[in-house]
Amino acid sequence: MHEAMLYEKLEDGALRCDLCAHRCKIRPGKLGVCAVRENRDGTLYTLVYGRSISAAVDPIEKKPLYHFLPGTTAFSIATAGCNFRCLFCQNADISQLSKEGGKGWGRYARDLPPERVVSMAASHGCATIAYTYTEPTIFFEYAYDTARLASQQGIKNIFVTNGFMTPQTLDAIGDDLHAANIDLKAFTDGFYKKFCGGRLQPVLDSITKMHDMGVWVEVTTLLIPGENDDEDELRQLATWLAALNLDLPWHISRFHPDYKMRHYPLTPVSSIHRAVEIGYEAGLHYVYAGNVPGDPHEHTRCPSCDAVAIERFGYRLRNKLVDGDKCPQCGETLAIVTA
Repeated sequence: MHEAMLYEKLEDGALRCDLCAHRCKIRPGKLGVCAVRENRDGTLYTLVYGRSISAAVDPIEKKPLYHFLPGTTAFSIATAGCNFRCLFCQNADISQLSKEGGKGWGRYARDLPPERVVSMAASHGCATIAYTYTEPTIFFEYAYDTARLASQQGIKNIFVTNGFMTPQTLDAIGDDLHAANIDLKAFTDGFYKKFCGGRLQPVLDSITKMHDMGVWVEVTTLLIPGENDDEDELRQLATWLAALNLDLPWHISRFHPDYKMRHYPLTPVSSIHRAVEIGYEAGLHYVYAGNVPGDPHEHTRCPSCDAVAIERFGYRLRNKLVDGDKCPQCGETLAIVTA
């Protein structure tokens, strides 16, 4: 059992968790929305510290991060739990385990302390550690301690996140967070409330804050037919991203029926292509089609001359950049983090 960070004591033994934007008021003996933070006698504890539910070596492109150390690998870890309840979750078997698995979910986890995570990442030659698969915000203490050790070893840290954290959480991790892929699931509060159990504005605030902190940010939107694929909404989303930074990569991923939305159809590839066009029309320099292996919109193209600078097929790539970040055709410097 590990005491949590970022909480405050209220009256009658209740606690306010300040880790995510729900800011749960947790009464004695109760859990927060994520079901992995518990008020025990006036102290907030995290139930998942060092308890990995998944650990694997992934290509960094799987996160997806296309502009941060392309071609390298990330040691990826997760615990059970999430502060959202997305009805379309691709990893619901672990993200919702703490809520739906009762008190027995812990038997699926294994002890993997921060020191061991960093050691394993180094032994596998990983350039980064990715806190992913579920939601790193809800296992923040575990990620925080691991990230500090990783930075000391020259290993970078990545959050793959829904962005529903507080500014205090981002201030706490500070310079030990180097890159993030943030799900911007839609551009309406209605979608977030209906399908995720969250709100839009805290996510936008997190994207802005991470960008302003100097974290390398990429954004992913899973396009669900009839729910968040309206062209006007996509145009608003793309325009918002472009106003923040034209070099911010936007990944538009194809929906596959899963969890509680198995009755929905696959996203038509034509819808993905139209969303990519909308991104470019808004002025973004890098817009990608996701979950469509072999699609020409997987490639990184030079914004100046349109030459293919990084050619991709799924997670495989052929890097044509010169001197790490320059277009092979015109010599323009692309927005690529190489170290």
